Amino acid sequence: MVALYGALFISAFLAATVLPVSSEAVLAGMIVSGCGDPALLLTVATIGNTLGSLVNWVLGRGIDGLRNRRWFPVTADRYEQACRTFRRFGEWTLLFAWLPVVGDALTLAAGAARVNLAVFVALVATGKAARYAVIVAGGLWATA
Repeated sequence: MVALYGALFISAFLAATVLPVSSEAVLAGMIVSGCGDPALLLTVATIGNTLGSLVNWVLGRGIDGLRNRRWFPVTADRYEQACRTFRRFGEWTLLFAWLPVVGDALTLAAGAARVNLAVFVALVATGKAARYAVIVAGGLWATA
């Protein structure tokens, strides 16, 4: 059982990076198949995905020296779009860090903007927990 939670954690962590990993599919599959406690699955997925976003925040802190590297996880266009959005709406955009395409760029922009770590974690975790809660609820509803 621990291996299942570990697999979910790893998929959630990697999904917060640019790797093509779908933690939502892993979580939904676990819920539908009855593997694990739904509340614990929600918690593990949220923690893993939030920690993955924290990696992006750290990269954002040193973005000036990294942006032109081939392995850098966000294209210049996506990063500039995220920076414009971040400047326009501020820290509250981090509630949407779970969104495909722009979510990674928002967490990078937050690091570059030197957003307070506690504020970053609180907002990112809240948004990601809400997204995973919808997935858990949908999986439980589908199996009811």
